[in-house]
Amino acid sequence: MTPADRGPVAVETGATGVPRTLGVLGGMGPAATAEFLRLLALRTPAGNDQQHPRIVMLSDPGIPERTGAVLAGSDEPLPAIRRGLVQLADWGADLLAVPCNTAHVFIDRIQADIPVPLVHIVDATLRAAMRVNPSGGWLAATTGTVRSGLYQWRAAACGYRLLLPDEATQDRIHRAGILVKANETDRAGEVLGAAARELWRERDLPVLTACTELPIAYAAAGLPEERSVSSLAALAEECVARLLAHRPPAAGGARNREIRA
Repeated sequence: MTPADRGPVAVETGATGVPRTLGVLGGMGPAATAEFLRLLALRTPAGNDQQHPRIVMLSDPGIPERTGAVLAGSDEPLPAIRRGLVQLADWGADLLAVPCNTAHVFIDRIQADIPVPLVHIVDATLRAAMRVNPSGGWLAATTGTVRSGLYQWRAAACGYRLLLPDEATQDRIHRAGILVKANETDRAGEVLGAAARELWRERDLPVLTACTELPIAYAAAGLPEERSVSSLAALAEECVARLLAHRPPAAGGARNREIRA
């Protein structure tokens, strides 16, 4: 069991009413999207199919590459991301999630165009990181995410200390994500494992796997569960909490319980 698979989630039971519909814009990349859906199912306190949330998904791996666009100062992925989110809302989604960190560089530019609320993966990950270790953590993300400052300014705003890898280690971290996209998961684990151990030699702080391929590489590396914060798990947990909070309590009141995956 990985850290993404465990951990208590406080939920309401005995709830009734029509559940919210989650819209997922995926394909960035496909393996990360599949892992997000797996975690979402694991973290949902359900006893049968009918107790899981309704999900509509648009998996579009054709969305232009995000890091290349960030580094080039291009908005090339933005129209496809906007179009996908609006399409999901048209299909009935009233809550949105995008399991790709770098995509949020562009999402932040089109917030006014998104017709329904979106669970922001960066905010969810930083909240999870502050629960794990309030004193700070290492940012392991794509080079596009790091260069954009997407995590840094949000971390500064909430008083969370975020350390950045040196250039050589950053290149290895980015490479690990690319290897997952290429279905070279074992090799990705080797590359990320070496990078994480280098970070820990410098400062023993949790690694925020802030590229959604990196939790997959982290698990493949067999690294200690308690020394990471998965952006995929953080997004899944916050989506479940938001989806369940929408349900009104049943007659006689609802009980709270802890669910462990």
